[in-house]
Amino acid sequence: MSIETSPVTGSGTSSEFDRDTAVALREPGVYDVDLSAGWTIIHAVNGGYLLALLGRALGDHLPHPDPFTVSAHYLTPSVPGPAVIRTETVRTGRTLSTGTASLLQHDEDGNEVERIRVLASYGDLDALTDDVRTSAVPPAFAPIDQCFSAADNPAPAIPGSSAIADRLDLRLDPACVGWALGAPSGKGEMRAWFGLADGREPDPLSLLLAVDALPPTAFELGLKGWTPTVELTVHVRCRPAPGPLRVAITTRNLAGGFLEEDAEVWDSAGRLVAQSRQLARAPRG
Repeated sequence: MSIETSPVTGSGTSSEFDRDTAVALREPGVYDVDLSAGWTIIHAVNGGYLLALLGRALGDHLPHPDPFTVSAHYLTPSVPGPAVIRTETVRTGRTLSTGTASLLQHDEDGNEVERIRVLASYGDLDALTDDVRTSAVPPAFAPIDQCFSAADNPAPAIPGSSAIADRLDLRLDPACVGWALGAPSGKGEMRAWFGLADGREPDPLSLLLAVDALPPTAFELGLKGWTPTVELTVHVRCRPAPGPLRVAITTRNLAGGFLEEDAEVWDSAGRLVAQSRQLARAPRG
C-alpha cells in the first residue's frame, strides 16, 4: 500500500545537503525520511547530519522557523535507509515554541527502534535585538590557504568508509593535524574552516551539522577510532553571514571512557553564531 505524502521540505534545490535532509509529511507530526549513505563514518550516519534532519522536521512542525536550542540523545546507531520522524508540540509561546522529535528505523527483525530523541526550542533569529555584550573572541586560526583538506592526507583516520568527507569542505588548522602525521599534540583541540563541498552557504540548519563535523578531538589526544555521540546540545545564537565558518572544538576531560567536546562556530563577520557541548564515548582503539 502506498503512503500519501505532502511535497518534500528541503527538496528541489541544487544543494546535496538540502536534498539529503528533505522530509516528507505523511500525516500531522509524522515525516518520512531517507538517511543518505553520503553522510556516514564507517557504517554509522553522522550525528550532526541527523540533527539537521530532525531540525528540519521540527522547523516544519513548529510555528517558529529557527532552532534556538536543540538537545539530542543518541540511543542507537542510525544506518542509511528509510526512517520516520515523529514530532510533537510541547508548548507554543509568542517568541518561542518547544517540541520533541524522535527518529525511528526498523531493525533486521522488523522491530521499530528509536535512534534519536530531541527536545528543542524554536524562535525567529531575524527578530533578535542587535545588543551583544560578550567577552568571547574568535580563536586564532591559520589562514584558510595554509590549512589542510582531506585531499592532503588520503589515508583515512578510521578504517572503513568516511563518505561524509566528500560532502564537506574542511580545512584543518596545521596546529591540529599532528594525529594525521603520527604525532598527536596531546591537546584536546580541533579547529577547521568549515563549508559544504557544493558551495551552499551556511544557515541555522547547517550549523547543527558544523558542530559535529570535524575529526574528534580524541585524535589529538592520541586515540583513533569511532567516537559515538551520547548527547549533544546546540545553541544557535544568530543567522550566519555568507562565507566559510570557523569551528573550534576543545576537550578538557577524558575520564572513565567518556569525553566532552565544547564547540564554538564563528561566521565570516566575526560573530559567534553557534555553541555546543556533547558527551561522547572515547575511542576504544
